[in-house]
Amino acid sequence: MKWASTLSTATRLETAVREAALGIKEKLEGAAPDFAALFVAQAFAERREDIQNLLAKHLPARVLVGASAAGVIGGGREWESKAGLSLVAAVLPDVKLRTFAIRDEDLPDLDDSPRAWESLVGVRAAEEPQFVVLADPFSIRLDNFLSGLDYAFPKSVKVGGVASGASEPGRGALYLNDQCLRGGLVGVSFTGNLRIDSVVAQGCRPIGRPLRVTGCKENALLAVDGKPPVEILQTIFKELSDRDRQLLRQALFIGIAMTSSADAPQPGDFLVRNIVGVDNDHGYLAVAAPLRLGQTVQFHLRDSRSSLEDLRQVFARFNGGAAAPHGALLFSCVGRGEALYGKADHDSAFFEETVGPVPLGGFFCNGEIGPVGGTTYLHGYTSCFGLFRSKT
Repeated sequence: MKWASTLSTATRLETAVREAALGIKEKLEGAAPDFAALFVAQAFAERREDIQNLLAKHLPARVLVGASAAGVIGGGREWESKAGLSLVAAVLPDVKLRTFAIRDEDLPDLDDSPRAWESLVGVRAAEEPQFVVLADPFSIRLDNFLSGLDYAFPKSVKVGGVASGASEPGRGALYLNDQCLRGGLVGVSFTGNLRIDSVVAQGCRPIGRPLRVTGCKENALLAVDGKPPVEILQTIFKELSDRDRQLLRQALFIGIAMTSSADAPQPGDFLVRNIVGVDNDHGYLAVAAPLRLGQTVQFHLRDSRSSLEDLRQVFARFNGGAAAPHGALLFSCVGRGEALYGKADHDSAFFEETVGPVPLGGFFCNGEIGPVGGTTYLHGYTSCFGLFRSKT
């Protein structure tokens, strides 16, 4: 197994494609890739239909997936809000790849059998596939798709991202082999001698202490440890530094523990979600996720320092086994990058310092796909890493 990643910042599409393709060919030492992932800056939107034909002239790949992007990642660089193109490619011996393109109307009902979901993506759960999924932000119920995929493939890792850069339906693009699609989702399953390990960094740090949900209705948080959540927040506020008090006003989130109630949750065990409303009369909070009695929750703050600390913690907890990854994909939120850190290449540089000189590529997304506590979620403000390695 051999991986390569490149990025071109050329402003002319033909030049960008050629530069990226030649960089891949050199790093793969002329071997034809079995898999390629292409991420194209929105600056090239008017030429979206030409991209695959241009790439095929320089680097035909057996399977190609890709998406339009507000920013692209590759070759150790992160290139945001400018013309650019990133390309990741791999030679994958003893690995079978299957692709799928799905429209919203193709989705089975959530109470359909696992067989319906197997048929949808063209692979059986018994084959233990791993998935990469790229989706349009406007035209498909992605949460439903991920729930169905988890139902049918509970042992499979799913990573990916939502296309970015387009402000209205039909302006973005998804790429699948020779198709350029304006909606739905595309993906690829990998079976055989390959596994994907996921690392999900949500960019937050906890404040206060873990709390037990003692009152809730759907997504309304009514009580924690027998008290209104706003009352708990007021107590936490008094204990914070001036800087964290300001953050609480601007960047407060809630983490929902995905571990069992008997476990002491660690930072990577929380699914971080937005607080979308406050009822000051009763002290209730509205949360961007369904809640249930007995869950453990904890308030979180997000800023650049929190994000870096979260990266350190989740990678410290990550144990991928003895085999080093051959390559990796990074799906990072458009709200990260320079907007969060004040400098370019932050997460890519951290990855190289922590994991080593592993080829890494990807894009800045409108939503990131990755697992927390064994369940796959659509995240925001997150960096989801998929690390590819051989099983043997």
